[in-house]
Amino acid sequence: LPKVLHPVAGKPMVQWVVDAVRQAGAERVILVVGHGAQIVQEQIPGCEYVLQEPQLGTGHAVLVCKDTLTDFEGDIVILGGDGPLLRSSTVHDMVALQDQTKAAATLATSSIPDPTGYGRILRTNTDRFAGIMEHKNASPEQLEIQEVYPSYAVFNSSLLWECLEELQPNELTNEYYLTEVPEMLLHKGHSVEVVDNVIPEDILSINTPQQLDIVESVLLARVQTELEQAS
Repeated sequence: LPKVLHPVAGKPMVQWVVDAVRQAGAERVILVVGHGAQIVQEQIPGCEYVLQEPQLGTGHAVLVCKDTLTDFEGDIVILGGDGPLLRSSTVHDMVALQDQTKAAATLATSSIPDPTGYGRILRTNTDRFAGIMEHKNASPEQLEIQEVYPSYAVFNSSLLWECLEELQPNELTNEYYLTEVPEMLLHKGHSVEVVDNVIPEDILSINTPQQLDIVESVLLARVQTELEQAS
């Protein structure tokens, strides 16, 4: 079973993400699928699906959607399918800031006690966003940074495609990283905004049974709260 279909609190993991973006008002929802494409389509109906074959990284995963989005001119929200604690309010805040500032991209970040595995947020000495450094490429100093990128981003579509066409594969992994695009946009003279208030709980990932238990208990508590507020 593809990771994104593993059940979490009664729904496939990626269904929580799809529901959050729909709640935030997304016009279209596209799932990039690789391994187990058929079963993803069966279990998560009502989306558009794009096959990424072979899988050459996150930048490549977005680029394979270009033909599907040929006539689309708005902003594109890009999220990982394995973050079921994403809130629709976070998506809404990113899109609103992007709209208000007319930025080329808007990212969400979170500051967490154990940033292992996450891309680190680099900032200038005046605290402006300067780039994202992938964990595996980070220097010892950069590994100390606790502000991380949980793979939540909004991009101006035409500038996104322009950068992805120019993106070079990473020397170490030979993959195309979406995380390099914000820095490319800065080099081209565009602005990149940051919503830096995502609470650590929201970006918990699921790689072990223990993590699954934690995420499920958070989701069930949220559902309970919503039910109580509704009644």
